[in-house]
Amino acid sequence: MDDWWVMLPDSPAAAAVAERLRRDGVRRVSHASGRPWLVGRWDARQEVSARAGEARIVVLGRSTAQAGTLRRRIERVRLPAEAEHAVTGLAGSFHVLASVGGRVWARGTASAVRRVFTTHIDGVPVAAGRADVLAALSDADPDPGALAVRLLHPPVASTVLADRTFWRNVRAVPPQEALVWEPDGRRGPGVRWWRPPEPHLSLTQAAAEVRTALTDAVGTCTAGGGTVSADLSGGLDSTSLCFLAAREADRLVTVHWEGRDPDNDDTAWAARAREALPSATHLVLTGEESPDWFAGVGGLRLPSEEPCAWVRDFAKQTDLLRRVGEHGSRLHLSGGGGDEMFTPFPCHLQDLAATRPWRAWRLLSRERHQWRAGHLSVARGVLRRTTYRRWLLDAAGHLTLAPPSGFTGMLGWQPEPRAPGWATPEAVVMMTDALRTAAADSAEPLAPQRSVHCALQQVREGGNTIRVLNQTLSGPDMALPYTDDAVVTAALSVRPLEAIRPGTYKPLLGAALSGIVPAHLLARSNKGPYDADFYHGLRRHRGELLALTEDSLLADAGLIDTERLRRALHHHAATAELDPLLHTLGCEVWLRSLDGGGPAPVPYPPVTRTR
Repeated sequence: MDDWWVMLPDSPAAAAVAERLRRDGVRRVSHASGRPWLVGRWDARQEVSARAGEARIVVLGRSTAQAGTLRRRIERVRLPAEAEHAVTGLAGSFHVLASVGGRVWARGTASAVRRVFTTHIDGVPVAAGRADVLAALSDADPDPGALAVRLLHPPVASTVLADRTFWRNVRAVPPQEALVWEPDGRRGPGVRWWRPPEPHLSLTQAAAEVRTALTDAVGTCTAGGGTVSADLSGGLDSTSLCFLAAREADRLVTVHWEGRDPDNDDTAWAARAREALPSATHLVLTGEESPDWFAGVGGLRLPSEEPCAWVRDFAKQTDLLRRVGEHGSRLHLSGGGGDEMFTPFPCHLQDLAATRPWRAWRLLSRERHQWRAGHLSVARGVLRRTTYRRWLLDAAGHLTLAPPSGFTGMLGWQPEPRAPGWATPEAVVMMTDALRTAAADSAEPLAPQRSVHCALQQVREGGNTIRVLNQTLSGPDMALPYTDDAVVTAALSVRPLEAIRPGTYKPLLGAALSGIVPAHLLARSNKGPYDADFYHGLRRHRGELLALTEDSLLADAGLIDTERLRRALHHHAATAELDPLLHTLGCEVWLRSLDGGGPAPVPYPPVTRTR
């Protein structure tokens, strides 16, 4: 996706920056004063704009916005923050950009699928929807400290680096906040435009909210007409999206690739779903017809704003989008985010323990048996009720310890990160400093409840990923309806105790889609494993992975020990031990993609890419 935009303040000095961006095909939107406000290249079908008096508003992305409605809503707007009222109730995933009397308002999405970044160019404050565009304009260098944090597993960059990017001097606006500028470009105080919901609804109430939000989200995907495509893995998340899309799309193409694990029954469930979707076109790919995980990773060069762990899947995703593109798809739907939204994290039991200890203990006893965790470790995990700041400080001191056991390791604010075995002492120091700095900067969790904080953290990691994938993959864009803000809000509104029912898998999603997805498909109670695919890809492409350790740029930056990494790639480690590998590969490929040590090639100015 080659879309980009740069936002400028309503000041005379901004004209010079706008002139630097002038190219054929570059669009320009002005403040009421006539000075340049937005400059860039974006799909006109993704824009809905309106103006009234000195107010200007642009909604960029996938939305239900209508120009006439926006115009009526902004007629009485006098302050930038009031522009947010104009988009109340809209479905989709979009940026909101407003200029009111020369003052500016800009925000992305709470899920981080769309972000706002800032820097200064020749003393002029500028903002953009892509950090690499600002890095190219300001000639920024990569930030080694941010790269060190990205090496951690499980990932924590979305929270620890909420206002940082992977470029020096390019800052990020936290997803829940809006950027506000005075006419001269002075930045106003951060304004929180989104807050997580209180988990207070019953299952029935929340299911009605999710049904509406998810239906509307998929509706924004199909509203443009034509052909759309969707993953049909066989899992409940992707299956649900396929049935929703089939109701509205002119034509639906589904894709299923068969896993190699004989215990993976996704293929059987996908076949049942296909039988219930006779009007759709179905593509089924065997392991031999689709690229392996890690295929081609050694030669990947992916210009993007930040590293992406999905380099493992890049060849497979590229092949998938090529195939659906040949069938006319203009947008591809994926079920990413469904697990995070509809599977409450065990840390909700720690929240419960503070108010209903006996109920919490009964539920913990059941979970303890399922996870085979000891009484003492579970008791310690539940009774250790720390603040989020304390959690960050503890995590900073635990980076080189063995990973916590499965169940007790999920009772904190979020899964505690660990440095990979190949991280250098210097990298560990950078990781530690980042966590401690986050703790010192008046650290607040994403939500008061641990379970909501943890879900949002996971969703934002996914939001960052899909944003980067859309910057690098050729073919139709990918959409994750489960990460649309309205869907996130609806799903997190349920009381966690009602979203967990013994013997039922994702009861909230099942209740929400009842009558849309056939009951026999909603009855599925598990998901398929893909360990066999991981190890198959690792064996076949170990040579490519080892080649990346030669002349490693991460090693040159002092972040990894390539000898230890090579040993990890050679021995038969468990999947969990190799999980950090994906983040390391993403960082290495990203560094190799940079042009002569500077910012990666970006859509400004227009370039010809070979992919």
